[in-house]
Amino acid sequence: LPPYLCPPPGVSKRDVREKVWDYLEKSGLAEFPRPVHHRIPNFKGSHQACCSIKELDEFSRAREVKVDPDKPLEGVRLAALQARKTLLVPTPRLRTGLFNKIVPPSGATKEILRICATSQGIKEYSVPVGLDGKARVDLVVVGSVAVSEKGWRIGKGEGYADMEYAMMVSMGAVQEDTPVITIVHDCQVVDIAEELLDDHDLTVDYILTPTRTIKTNCRRPKPQGIMWHKISSEMLGKIPILKSLRYREKRAGKDVTLRDEQSASSNATAPAALSEEATAEDRRARTVQGSARREPRSVESRALSSRLEGSGTITTVYVGNIPPGVRVSELKCVLREFQATPLRLNWQGAQRRAFLDYKDQAAAESAVSSLKGCSLGGNTLRVELAKNQRNEGQV
Repeated sequence: LPPYLCPPPGVSKRDVREKVWDYLEKSGLAEFPRPVHHRIPNFKGSHQACCSIKELDEFSRAREVKVDPDKPLEGVRLAALQARKTLLVPTPRLRTGLFNKIVPPSGATKEILRICATSQGIKEYSVPVGLDGKARVDLVVVGSVAVSEKGWRIGKGEGYADMEYAMMVSMGAVQEDTPVITIVHDCQVVDIAEELLDDHDLTVDYILTPTRTIKTNCRRPKPQGIMWHKISSEMLGKIPILKSLRYREKRAGKDVTLRDEQSASSNATAPAALSEEATAEDRRARTVQGSARREPRSVESRALSSRLEGSGTITTVYVGNIPPGVRVSELKCVLREFQATPLRLNWQGAQRRAFLDYKDQAAAESAVSSLKGCSLGGNTLRVELAKNQRNEGQV
């Protein structure tokens, strides 16, 4: 390893990333997509490194494999498909859920399987897996920018691999002994100071390079679930399925206080709008849910109707796959929890659907984004802009 690539004491994760990215580019090891900066870098020999996973007993035994969508892991995705394993790939930036399951067409040829392993194939041959999908992952494969022989990993800095693993723990999709593998070039195996690691960082059990298979024997615990106190409201807003998991864990009695909610409550002089709003929403949810049992069409119905006045062009959102037996009050509670309360709600419980009216298209699209991946009564809701405007049957 070139001496200048060995991180000296006191460097940051960012320093390590920059050194690895720079070296891959300057040495001619970088492959498409270029430049490799700010990516999980693709490198010459990635397919060879991926193929060595077939020699691991952990891969042979695995029936369900989760592999990140990064380009250098394409060979692992292909190997999983060729071995007829269930292949799960996280959705890009977790915008529409957690996993997509790759489903090759019946009688797929080798060439079709190769396409299924690419980013284009993931789009064309995948189906979403919701929180109620009962995923049981036997093997996790992640990309890395740098990794140490001790199993300490540095990603590209956005935290998605760490978050995906924590979410899988929360869903019960992985166990403590579920092996984690990373695929890198030999030059990406560097010394990493332990003080750079945080308790939410994912460690790895195997490192596969074009020339080596390294068993790390890592003893550092992996994340035990979602650390809500480290998640900001901004991140929660960007990842709809994270909202669903938070809602589920909150109902189970877990502490789901966010980072900025904590800082707001601990500092009375700091802006506390977010935590105050959340507390107010909780109070309103309890009050309205209680009154809904007594007067389901009273105060809230009049308030919703009055808010429609002067609201402009109404845009409607369709909500489907509502489980039998779910009440309108439960849906309203979810809408408040996800800050997607409509101007008007048209409840069609017998048809297992509802229509939500918003003041304009921007508000409706924001609600669709917030509710994507949301689970109610064990079902992942189908949420999309409605084809037609429906202005009757107000609740």
